[in-house]
Amino acid sequence: PSHDIVANALTMLIAMEHRGACGCEPNSGDGAGILVQIPHEFFSKQLGAKGKVLPEKGAYGVGMLFLPEEKELADRCHFLFEDYADEMGFDLLHYRKVPTDHEEVGPTSRSVEPRFQQVFVTPRKQMDPETLERRLYILRKLATHNIHNTYPETRDQFYIASFSYKTIVYKGQLTTWQLPGYYGDLQDIDFKSAIALVHSRFSTNTVPKWKLAQPFRMIAHNGEINTIQGNVNWWKSKESLIRQTSKFTAEELDMIYPVCGTGLSDSANFDNVLEFLTLNGVSIPHALMMMVPEAWQHDELMPDHKRAFYEYTKGLMEPWDGPASICFTDGILVGATLDRNGLRPSRWCLTDENVLIVASEAGALPVDQSKVVQKGRLQPGRILVADLEEHRIIGDEELKETIC
Repeated sequence: PSHDIVANALTMLIAMEHRGACGCEPNSGDGAGILVQIPHEFFSKQLGAKGKVLPEKGAYGVGMLFLPEEKELADRCHFLFEDYADEMGFDLLHYRKVPTDHEEVGPTSRSVEPRFQQVFVTPRKQMDPETLERRLYILRKLATHNIHNTYPETRDQFYIASFSYKTIVYKGQLTTWQLPGYYGDLQDIDFKSAIALVHSRFSTNTVPKWKLAQPFRMIAHNGEINTIQGNVNWWKSKESLIRQTSKFTAEELDMIYPVCGTGLSDSANFDNVLEFLTLNGVSIPHALMMMVPEAWQHDELMPDHKRAFYEYTKGLMEPWDGPASICFTDGILVGATLDRNGLRPSRWCLTDENVLIVASEAGALPVDQSKVVQKGRLQPGRILVADLEEHRIIGDEELKETIC
């Protein structure tokens, strides 16, 4: 983990300003954000200054809360959230007000600006990391559904951008150049991560909202899912069939459903389904091969076992089809995949310092070319993954051979 990774990602984000959009005010953006690993050292110091002792890394969860600006309504959301946290077996360690500076933010974005808080929770019983991540997910879904049902006016105001022991998201209805100044945390030298996903949004099928800025909890997506209404409808029909899984009980699934939400973008619903699949034990590459399959039907050179994989999974999941370049991470695996027609660009390079850079165009981050050991263009339907536990990059052929 390094602050340089975060700083370079923000530099790349600002260079991609032309990929995003703004309103009639050039300082009211469609959305910008960054997804990083939990900066444990930074949070330990922040909570230590408040007299709080943070547990060891991986033994607590951090939620990034968007709350209503009206204090009384925000307090009601707090009350319900704490009730659900207690029900799920969590102790609330601390609420941290996230330092923000909206001086440069335009009036349209400011008029709907939420309050920002980080909530730190610890499980009462010791849990392995995977179980902790699933319990945080259930708490997030349970709290969100019930708070929205109790106070319908909070549907766009109460939002949990991330809730995890591994990753955290800083985002908003901002331009790329506003993001680093808006969130002061991102400037701190102790704010470190080995992974950074950044995104500049150009709204195409929804209006800009603070909660619809990207990255979401697992992906940053350049493109459109053209089949989104059908995908969401098919997924809803599946929920009535999935009543228990190896990872979630029937009672827990009742708290989680619906997986997809109303008033969300195509990317947000894609992210929700990907998250549900991975928390049920499907690896991210495997889930993406189901959701965004390569063009396999007429590929006569494809091995039989690989063709059999796609033929089997088409009965489980309809393709989420459309021009799409998707970057993804769960905090350990990080990578990118391209739609089967290759209608969105995705360039990558690897330096001799083991820094992997992927962007929708070459040159997004200035790199000394003498340090580049490999570079290329992601091909249609292909996946590229870096595994931070195995400390290596895994290419499309090896990855799919293992999964199939």
